[in-house]
Amino acid sequence: MITGCAFSGSSRKHWVLRWAGSPRTGWPWWRGPAAAPGRVLELGCGTGTNAVYLARHGWRVAAVDLVELAVRQAREKADAAGADVTVLCGDATRLDEVGVPGPYDLFFDLSCYCGIPPHRRDAYAAGLTRRAAPGARLLMFGYGPGAFDDSWSGVTADELRARFTGWELARSWSGVTADELRARFTGWELADVTPGTNPVPTFWFTLLRDSAPA
Repeated sequence: MITGCAFSGSSRKHWVLRWAGSPRTGWPWWRGPAAAPGRVLELGCGTGTNAVYLARHGWRVAAVDLVELAVRQAREKADAAGADVTVLCGDATRLDEVGVPGPYDLFFDLSCYCGIPPHRRDAYAAGLTRRAAPGARLLMFGYGPGAFDDSWSGVTADELRARFTGWELARSWSGVTADELRARFTGWELADVTPGTNPVPTFWFTLLRDSAPA
């Protein structure tokens, strides 16, 4: 599946390849007891495949992507499917500017967070926390650190920093870890980590918002 990015920066106009899997079989969240459909916000929705799937299963869906072409295609896909999906163009780290006040019962992130530069990730977490209903769930698919290092040639971000004296590595795909999510998502519980089935390190993370946040 080819989708767009959901945060502004040097990659604003570039496409990102993302593994999508099958919505019906690839989401660990669907394996457990079914939660009653409520309001869901998808971060980095791309062309809308998963947003349409959620809407068809009773969810009231808002979806955000930064790439205008992806947003147009997502809207067209939702219209063609007769799915009630609100698709907005915006930055997942600046949700106050997008018009998604919440509260939401579910957040769905298919490799959006792991592509956000680390210095922007606290803003992402804070934006979701402000919009989370008590007991809300965040289902996130992410690539682990090193997933995009070149195993054949041995090229890594650390090597580039060491070899290119006087250069700044402006952007690298840093991946995501369970420890990072615990640290950044204050007031959330990391309830589950399920390894993905990809040939590189990937994980499904499930976080639960406190039922009675302070």
